[in-house]
Amino acid sequence: MLEFGQSRLGIEPLKGNQISSSIGNTDSLEFGRIQCRGAFDDKKSVYVGPSSRSISRLTENGYYLITPLIPVLGDLESLQSPVLVNRGWVPRSWRDKALDVSEDDSLSSNSSTPTRHCKKFLVAVLVYRQEHDASVVSVEVLSAIRGSEKPSIFVTPNDPWYGGTSQWFYVDVPAIARACGLSEKALYMEAINDNIKAISPYPVPKHANALSRSSVMPQDHLNYTLTWYSLSAAVTYTAIKRLKPRKSRRY
Repeated sequence: MLEFGQSRLGIEPLKGNQISSSIGNTDSLEFGRIQCRGAFDDKKSVYVGPSSRSISRLTENGYYLITPLIPVLGDLESLQSPVLVNRGWVPRSWRDKALDVSEDDSLSSNSSTPTRHCKKFLVAVLVYRQEHDASVVSVEVLSAIRGSEKPSIFVTPNDPWYGGTSQWFYVDVPAIARACGLSEKALYMEAINDNIKAISPYPVPKHANALSRSSVMPQDHLNYTLTWYSLSAAVTYTAIKRLKPRKSRRY
């Protein structure tokens, strides 16, 4: 598995407009690098976690930010269909701020009168025209195709509708795609960057080498083997010494 991931990450990146998100089985494409161009739909972002990160010997809690990357109209280099991109790690304050904004939007919509609804509709039309008349800012994202995570029995189940918000403890690609209004067959990618700039540290994408690592590496298995066999030998020696009958002295 480690060799497969490392070999796939070493292949030249494909262009996003060459990959269709309607591919059924992505196992053969996993770990393949793709250079995508599109626009992030920040309003549909989800936060997966919590996940801790050590910075200068300090541990900070945060989340992984997953945002739909949508095509840019008129851009031939843009991707063809929307995809999900794990943009990297962000601090907890990002999710708290997003929750505050969503709560404010829900309160304003519930307390609005019919007249305000009309005004809100006109404003929405104006914003829609501005967004479509102005040129959309596209971004270039270098990412690797990944699949859904397989959580252990100790991981809390996801709850897409918890209290009007969503709680994601692990990556479930079809469920997250439904929550974002995308097809369940949408591709899921993790952004990678070997040269992270200190000017804009967040989101912090993963390093390419981190994708090909496992939670327990082969050297860890070797350390575990040596540790447990040494403990077993020590316990066996102690047991033999304790249970061995002592020679009685004659007076």
